[in-house]
Amino acid sequence: MGIARADDPLLAIRDLRVSYKTGGRIVNAVNGIDLDLHRTETLAIVGESGSGKSVTARAIMGMINDVNAVVSGSIRFRGRELRGLKASEFKSIRGRKIALVSQEVFGSLNPVMTVGNQIAEMFRAHDGVSWREGRRRALDLMERLAIPSAQERVRDYPHQFSGGMSQRILIAMAIALAPEILIADEPTTALDVTVQAQIMELLAELQEERGMALILITHDAGVVAEAADRIAVMYAGSIMEIGPTEDVYMRTAHPYMKGLLASMPDLGPSAGGLEPIPGTPPDPANLPPGCAFAPRCPLTSAVCPEVPPVLEIVEGGHATACHHSDEVAALLTPPRERFSRREIW
Repeated sequence: MGIARADDPLLAIRDLRVSYKTGGRIVNAVNGIDLDLHRTETLAIVGESGSGKSVTARAIMGMINDVNAVVSGSIRFRGRELRGLKASEFKSIRGRKIALVSQEVFGSLNPVMTVGNQIAEMFRAHDGVSWREGRRRALDLMERLAIPSAQERVRDYPHQFSGGMSQRILIAMAIALAPEILIADEPTTALDVTVQAQIMELLAELQEERGMALILITHDAGVVAEAADRIAVMYAGSIMEIGPTEDVYMRTAHPYMKGLLASMPDLGPSAGGLEPIPGTPPDPANLPPGCAFAPRCPLTSAVCPEVPPVLEIVEGGHATACHHSDEVAALLTPPRERFSRREIW
C-alpha cells in the first residue's frame, strides 16, 4: 500500500470499468473512467439515466456483488487500494470512511423498524454501543438535521415521513460515523423545488461543518450549478467533459453538456421553448465504435462514428472528449443567460 501525501487526492479512480453479462450479451456500464476527489471538495457527476453514474458510486462502495459483473481498474482511498478488499476488510471503510445516500429513499429504509433504531443500528454495528446510547445519538442527529419534533418522531416508522424528511433520515444514517467522503446519489429526485433547496443547503452545511468531501450524483444540471466545485459529465459509461464548475458551465466544450444546459427551463423575461437533445442514449450492450454521442450530436462528422475521442485539456483543469470541441461554443445560447440555480429555487 502506498503512503498518501497531503497533496494527493482523497479518492483516486483510474480506468474503472464495470460490465455485466446478461442474456448472452455484455452490458458495458462504465467504460474506463478516471476521477479524483480532493479533501472538502464537491464533485458533481452529471448525466442522463443509464449513463453509469450510480454504477460508479456502487463500485466505489464495493457494492457490486452480482456474479455476472466484472469490475476492473483502480479505486484508491488515501492511497489504499479498495478494489479486491474482502468484505470484512471493507467494513472499516464503508460507512465509516465513505458513505452513500441512496436514490431509493423508501426502499433503503426498513418499513418495520423505527427510524431511530435504524440510525442507532449504525452506531451499534460499528461502535458497539448499547441500544440506549445508539438511540440517544440517533436523536442528536435527527435534531441536527432539523427534523421537527425529533423527540417524538424518533419512534416513528418510515411510512410516517414525507419524501423530504425520509431523505434527511438517510442522510443522518450516512453521516452517523462521520465519513470523510459522502456520496449523494440523486438526493433531490422526486422532491419539490423548495425541499430540493433545503436538502442541498443541508448537505452544504454538513460538508462545511464536518470537512467532508462530497460526490453529488444527479441528472439535473441545474441542481449543481452553484453547489459543485467541479463537474464530471457522463454519457454511455464515459466521461465526456470534466472541469471546474464555472468553466464547464460558461465555456462548455462538449455538445452533450451543451444540450443538457439547453434543455433546462428558461425562466427569464425572454423565455422560449426548450431545446431537447434529439434521439435516445445508445444500448450499453451495443455501443458504437467511435463517439457514443455521435448519433445525437449536431456536430457529427465522418471521424466521430469511427474514432473514439479521448479527454483532452481545453484549458487549466477543464478537459473534454470531443473531436469538435472548438466548434461547441457557437451551438446554443450560453447557459448562464438561460437559467441560474437561484432563479429555479
